[in-house]
Amino acid sequence: MFHPSCGVVLILGFCQGASTLERMPISFTQRLQDQLDTITANTRELVQPERLAITDQAVQDMLAARLEERILPLGSHAPAFALQDSSTGKPVRSDDLLAVGPLVINFFRGWWCPYCIAELEAWQAAYPRLRERGGLLIAISPLTKRQNDFTVQRHDFTYPLLSDPGNKVAESFGVAYTVPEPMQRHYRSILVNIPFLNGDESWRLPLPATFVISQSGEILFSEAHADYRVRPDPQDVMATLQETEPRIWKNGE
Repeated sequence: MFHPSCGVVLILGFCQGASTLERMPISFTQRLQDQLDTITANTRELVQPERLAITDQAVQDMLAARLEERILPLGSHAPAFALQDSSTGKPVRSDDLLAVGPLVINFFRGWWCPYCIAELEAWQAAYPRLRERGGLLIAISPLTKRQNDFTVQRHDFTYPLLSDPGNKVAESFGVAYTVPEPMQRHYRSILVNIPFLNGDESWRLPLPATFVISQSGEILFSEAHADYRVRPDPQDVMATLQETEPRIWKNGE
């Protein structure tokens, strides 16, 4: 049996702490990285060393490839896009969103990644505060519409999750990459069927990444990590908005 909260196969005994992870409270006052470090610590207690070695080596290889340096930098113009909302099935256009307010874009790998879910839940906690001050938030993954909708229904996210077939939008932001063959074999061994989940055979994923786009289209915040266990905190991202777009803090702290 596959457990989406930890991204591993229960029958192999990797995810004995899954219920603990599911009960972990998500608070806007709790630092996201502390939550992610807890997931990492639990994983290292539960997963066989030989499997940990595969993922650790993959991270080191991706860092050595300097994938993070390919992402769109601060000050560049964000590409326009239109993607399908997984819940409504309607197209969501970046130009329409930016007409309303500054936009936070989160690229995530999929519901099978516990780090992604922790990050999405941290953003869910921050989302009302962001909206009250005029900002918008979307999350983008290569998952099919059905898989993204499953994510929304399971975790009650109230902001849009958009499907990016073939990682085309992720590519335009410089965060798409092809999963190395050793990790493809690893994912297959734990029944994480990326081609099925994404609806294509490319084995491409986005680096976990966060961008903040001004209403003029300028990138105000740009951060991606080849180490999927590291993510920017929503508080820090929103602090960037407070500094660069102070009008959205019109309602005060």
